[in-house]
Amino acid sequence: MQKQWIKWLGAGLCGFLASCAVITVNVYFPEKDVKQAYKSLDEMLLKQGGEAKPAEGEPAAPEEQKKEEVKPQSMLQGMHLRLSLVAIADAAENLADDLAVEMASMPEVVTAYKEIRKLLPPINALRESGAVGEDRQGLLKVLDKGKLAGQDAQVKAMNDNRKVVITGMAKAMEKISKRRDPKIKTDFNQFMRSAAGTFADTRRDAAKPGWWIQQNDGKWVQK
Repeated sequence: MQKQWIKWLGAGLCGFLASCAVITVNVYFPEKDVKQAYKSLDEMLLKQGGEAKPAEGEPAAPEEQKKEEVKPQSMLQGMHLRLSLVAIADAAENLADDLAVEMASMPEVVTAYKEIRKLLPPINALRESGAVGEDRQGLLKVLDKGKLAGQDAQVKAMNDNRKVVITGMAKAMEKISKRRDPKIKTDFNQFMRSAAGTFADTRRDAAKPGWWIQQNDGKWVQK
């Protein structure tokens, strides 16, 4: 009887401690909204002299299209954030725009995009030659060192700036999550994985025919 009482006491104590523990909630952002936010940032920040530059890896737009005002597009309204442990009823209206605005307010992200814009000509040439490819983490991977032509520093600089952009997206995702529910405990590493994976998708989508891209299974193919 005494042993059974001790067992019950132990079970009750464990339950009490568990109720006091901080629970980390996994917050899932719709991938299409995150991807649209990246595309909006390309349109907003890859500009110079008031004229929109093509998104990274994309061909230049016709002259008449360049004159059109570029605005971030609003995504589905009434979208809900999905949590693995709890459900939030807050509607995530214009989530893609919210993410883009948050990132555009980060000085380090704006600076990173300026550097990316400067690096596009040499990096595009390296991608055309097959010297580098787009890996599944959203970074450039050297595939043929013999074709680098001494531009190792440019590849590193592009990757460093991409990491700033990816980290900015993760910060924006975390900030919006906490804004909707300040009490939740989130996992920043989860946001980083999501931000990197979706960034890699946008870069693969923008890759030109003939460029090397890494699929999610690790296999390298020419687009």
